[in-house]
Amino acid sequence: MAPIRYGIIGSGMMGQEHIRNIALLDGAQVTAVCDPHEGMRAQAQALAGAEAFSDHRALLESGICDAYVLAAPNDLHASLMGDLLKTDAPILCEKPLATTSAECRALMQAAKGRRAPVWVAMEYRYMPPVERLRAALTEGCAGTPRMVSIREHRFPFLEKVGDWNRFNARTGGTMVEKCCHFFDLMRLLLGSDPIRVYASGGADVNHKQECYDGRAPDIVDHGFVTVDFKNGTRAMLELCMFAEGAHWQEVVSVTGDKARLDACVPGPARFSPDGQERHSEFVIADRASKRETREVIEVDERILRAGDHHGSTYFQHARFRDLIRKGHGQPEVSLADGTWSVLVGEAAEQSMRSHQVIDLSEFGETDASAA
Repeated sequence: MAPIRYGIIGSGMMGQEHIRNIALLDGAQVTAVCDPHEGMRAQAQALAGAEAFSDHRALLESGICDAYVLAAPNDLHASLMGDLLKTDAPILCEKPLATTSAECRALMQAAKGRRAPVWVAMEYRYMPPVERLRAALTEGCAGTPRMVSIREHRFPFLEKVGDWNRFNARTGGTMVEKCCHFFDLMRLLLGSDPIRVYASGGADVNHKQECYDGRAPDIVDHGFVTVDFKNGTRAMLELCMFAEGAHWQEVVSVTGDKARLDACVPGPARFSPDGQERHSEFVIADRASKRETREVIEVDERILRAGDHHGSTYFQHARFRDLIRKGHGQPEVSLADGTWSVLVGEAAEQSMRSHQVIDLSEFGETDASAA
């Protein structure tokens, strides 16, 4: 069977992570890369050994791709997706789906009736310790889940071309850009849709000395977010983006009436003290026995080295490839899922500014309640 030919639109840090992970897959190859920035385009072309384009429309017209991966800056997603949706090829769109829930709803409308799948890249679902937690949750190890707590203590936003990720207008805000992953996980783990959001946060440490054409960065660098869900459950996020050196970059916890389940994830090797990859852990804190059991989750180091997301980009791509090969079926992360994650992030940003609880019904219908 001929390999699936991928076109990468957006060839910066995340686009190149996609290239490295596709290279590890059987039956897949990158045949085209696209980026208007000459330096990023040249790096991606050298990495993939693919044809390079400066304009995505020329790539789409070339006919040399069977599927597309969109990894451009956030504020370009809506317009680029508009063109991609006109094709009959599968699409993997990097998070966030767009910078606003209104743009997301418009993309959902534009995709109606489309046969080829559109998969929103929520890599954190596919981190091996998170997948282990999800399996244990399905097996009933926690009992009935009542609470989700997610903590991310990490390094500041990295430098990008033009440092576009320093501004809310281009990212959707930190709660959309960074935290849509976590709001997606909350909804997935609790099996319910969010109904209200309260958040508190600020911009107190990172990027304080930076200035771009007279403008100071306006993204928040830390915060707390609480989310109430329709089924009576609740979740909390604690984000700190000036906490380099934390042993676990992410800890995802689900607590039920039987036990608490923890997925503990280290940060990328390049930010660890010794520069070495570390394994993750899965923990069950059992209520009846009052004991913790710990399980080391091992991941092939070739996969860990291919990106900054603890192997999740590879495992997500394997599932996306399998869906394409099958020729039918629904993506595991739908446009509706992507819309919900942006909606909660958008509400969190609004709550931080207004100091008010945000009722999600104020944003209007997302058509996502059936997802």
